[in-house]
Amino acid sequence: MLSTQLDPSKHPLAAYIYQLESGQALLPDSPVHVTEVVGILKSYGVVLDAYSINLNYIADHQCLVILPFFKYFNGQVSFTKLLQHWWHDRINYEYAEYCMKGMFWHGGGGLDAYLDTPDFRQRAEVLIRDKFKTNPFMLGLHRLFPDFLPEQLRMMAYYSGLGQFWRVMSDMFLSLSDRYDAGEITTIPDVVSHIREGLVAAASQPIVYNVQLGDRTHEIIPPSAGLTFLADTAIPYVEAIFFRGTPFPGTISYNAQAYQIPFYQQDFAYGALFADPLPVGGSGIPPTLLMQDMRHFLPDYLRDLYQQSTRQDDDLRVKICETFQKSMFCVTTATIQGLAPYPLSTTTLDERRANRAYLENWMNRFVTSRIQEVQI
Repeated sequence: MLSTQLDPSKHPLAAYIYQLESGQALLPDSPVHVTEVVGILKSYGVVLDAYSINLNYIADHQCLVILPFFKYFNGQVSFTKLLQHWWHDRINYEYAEYCMKGMFWHGGGGLDAYLDTPDFRQRAEVLIRDKFKTNPFMLGLHRLFPDFLPEQLRMMAYYSGLGQFWRVMSDMFLSLSDRYDAGEITTIPDVVSHIREGLVAAASQPIVYNVQLGDRTHEIIPPSAGLTFLADTAIPYVEAIFFRGTPFPGTISYNAQAYQIPFYQQDFAYGALFADPLPVGGSGIPPTLLMQDMRHFLPDYLRDLYQQSTRQDDDLRVKICETFQKSMFCVTTATIQGLAPYPLSTTTLDERRANRAYLENWMNRFVTSRIQEVQI
């Protein structure tokens, strides 16, 4: 006799599978969680706006500039801004580059694949020769080390790709805040639904990259490459930044003989969903820069919530990091829902079984994450 019921999951994180199957998120629904998540995503949206503008500026205007001293100035160089830069009275664009380099190193998706094609190499060669046509030193260097400048151009493509990705995400998070202020967002499932719909709406948005040299436009990533927002930037970003990440200097030994870093790249688990918030604020911890940036743009209602704790502002960066992790579990929930083989609300048994296998594969990634800590 064939069973008409879905068997209970034997996965150690089965409880979270059931949450997803019932239409809930990986983060429990509560008024406090809604306040935290929407508030931190509003601040994050403001910061991502600045990050996106700068990444795109670097890709478009600092392409193949060997010593880009003013790359964080967005073309607005002044003595006052230089002092602010040295005093760090500014947005920490270094964190944006940290994420870009994480994506660049981990790869994945169509962007990574395209940058290894003969078509890209040919386009890169044309740009390099046009850029340095009056610079015999750089042309000589290119002949001696033919992979150096194309590799720099690959990195520029990632500047542009991440900048385009964050442009969409910034607008999405700021519109979430506007809807919350208007009373349209009241639950965590509402937050997840907003993000999921935003991802779906932008899924097929093309990712292209052009460099202007004088009166000539060089298509480095042309429309014919067929790269799109969801498959070629969003999913690789989740993999590289949410899950894998890179070890934080000072917290783990890079000595190969110490065996503190996994041998295989796919075993890395240093991403936003895994990182311990307590080291935030320490020297050499990249997320500190992001938390420092976000603290300047916290909405009043979130800052008031933080003030109710015993330590108030004394551990503000840690609080921001904990809240940020909660918000990233919401973003991950939206990604899981959007990529599921069938709607998670399906009642068809075969479709539910396919979804169950899909969710169990996801849960394998969460075993060592902070999924249990964010349930509080």
